Amino acid sequence: MSSSPAVSIVIPVYNEEGSVEALYEQLSAALERLGQPYEVIVVDDGSTDGSFAQLKAIHARDPRWQIVQFRRNFGQTAAIAAGFQQARGDVVITLDADLQNDPNDIGALLAKLDEGYDIVSGWRVHRKEPLLTRRIPSQAANWLISRSTGIHLHDYGCSLKAYRREVAKGVRLYGDLHRFIPALASQMGVRVAEIPVNDRPRHAGKSKYGLSRTFRVFLDLIGVIFFLSYFHRPLRVFGGLGVAIGGVGAVILLYLGYVRIVLAQDIGDRPLTLLGILLVVLGVQMISTGLIADMVMRTYHESQGKPTYHIREHLR
Repeated sequence: MSSSPAVSIVIPVYNEEGSVEALYEQLSAALERLGQPYEVIVVDDGSTDGSFAQLKAIHARDPRWQIVQFRRNFGQTAAIAAGFQQARGDVVITLDADLQNDPNDIGALLAKLDEGYDIVSGWRVHRKEPLLTRRIPSQAANWLISRSTGIHLHDYGCSLKAYRREVAKGVRLYGDLHRFIPALASQMGVRVAEIPVNDRPRHAGKSKYGLSRTFRVFLDLIGVIFFLSYFHRPLRVFGGLGVAIGGVGAVILLYLGYVRIVLAQDIGDRPLTLLGILLVVLGVQMISTGLIADMVMRTYHESQGKPTYHIREHLR
């Protein structure tokens, strides 16, 4: 195995025994044509079929293929995160194991990356998936993610992506956020490009995803928007809401005070009194939450020595 591979390929695998051998043959042929030292990191995400046995046999005859086996199924995001952690190449490329991504497109991703981009994402222009259950929900999700995050991609769901090493190492992945990596990396000031890639029918097995994934994407998007917009300044969102809500409550109570003192009317049995008190209390709680979140954010950065900035280049 090369001591310093130029390219690291990260592949999550879950019950793909029908595709593993074909994946090895096609990917190896495509990588050999590139003429660059490479490594392949396959993360077996708790497969219950014969996938790991096949991967183990591949590793025995080709040590450039590194196999990581999870104890159980942790999900695609965890598998990609584990692959990123193990990757040593200057460029890290992700793709699926089912051969719907064409390994021959890797060269085009690398060429685009050499133009000065930090991330190059594949765009499956001619998708081979059902229109109603996969393509239309995907188009809606891609539009919403692009508008919400400011990183405009036609195909966030395409697993075939190329990252510079510092980008892959700099992104922390949790839950099901692997499809949002370009958006999450945007806080680093990355340059993102998208190129058309080939989309092929699944080689074997069946898809692990259904229509329900679309709804999970929308929920994850809420977290991503908050992370990108307010992670470094949580007091602004919580404090802003607190001031607005508490302000409305204060206006209500001032009005009721005028009614009671000036007009000498009873306000004890008015629902508006309870509403005013509730809004003021809620406003104070929101501001307090913002202060606590701000302290947590500071602890996150200072305890781990994480800077609040990212340097692209330093000329000395």
